[in-house]
Amino acid sequence: MTEKMCQDRICVITGAGRGIGREYALMLAAEGAKVVVNDFGGSRDGSGAGGSNPAQDVVDEIVAAGGQAVAHLGDASSLDDAKAMISLAIDTFGGLDVVVNNAGILRDRMLFSMAEEEWDAVIKVHMKGTWASSRVAAEYWRNRSKEGLANDARLINTTSVSGIYGNPGQTNYGAAKAGIATFTLIAAEELGRYGVTCNAVAPGALTRLTEDLGMPPEMLERFGPEWVAPVITWLASSQSSDVTGQVIESNGQLLAIAQGWIRGPHITNPPIDPHEMDAAIRPLLARATPRTKMSDIN
Repeated sequence: MTEKMCQDRICVITGAGRGIGREYALMLAAEGAKVVVNDFGGSRDGSGAGGSNPAQDVVDEIVAAGGQAVAHLGDASSLDDAKAMISLAIDTFGGLDVVVNNAGILRDRMLFSMAEEEWDAVIKVHMKGTWASSRVAAEYWRNRSKEGLANDARLINTTSVSGIYGNPGQTNYGAAKAGIATFTLIAAEELGRYGVTCNAVAPGALTRLTEDLGMPPEMLERFGPEWVAPVITWLASSQSSDVTGQVIESNGQLLAIAQGWIRGPHITNPPIDPHEMDAAIRPLLARATPRTKMSDIN
């Protein structure tokens, strides 16, 4: 029998009632993890909790397959709910090893038409939601370390190709996802001393958030959410203990390490006269590597 990658690893996954998050929960449980399945039960734009209980549906599926899981129905962007979610993992399973920040919504609109509420809602769910659970988990792991206990812990965040490459109509979503990528780099630096790694995944999958993007039929087979779950499972396992501060692009057609801001062509002692700036900066622009765009990624 193949050894399970995440045997007895205690994992919290936000937004895990449907789509990619559901696949994460199912695969982690199949690999031996004990899973807290969080989902507010709202629509894809974050409105309402509706009458369904998708988190419990996933838990029931895991338990029926012989795994261990419990549902949490709170709002991932609420600090109080994040505290309750992490406490649920600790009280139910005896600890916490992995947090996967996956919850998200969309409120797409061109910049000149975007309402304040559309901006605020997306930033809140993605950025504050990532911060809230990470904040609570980081304190837990730091306290354990200060008590002399060893951690082999993981923060796994969700960024997006929209955030790292840019996609028209998504200034709110893209800004949040770019912020999460940088959040990941900083958290990796801060938490490494406590036995915690922090990485981000930019997934590509056809879910209810992306179903109206009009992917050609030949791409659909390789863009199911099940193609993203393996990299999350690997990151959650002990195999990835030496990997931190990375952004990994993952879908059924591509696995890539996204490289962020690096210092490119430069000069020292730049001019102070603005009339000399054009002559100074244009050769640098000509030598710079063109950035990856959304139109380049498929």
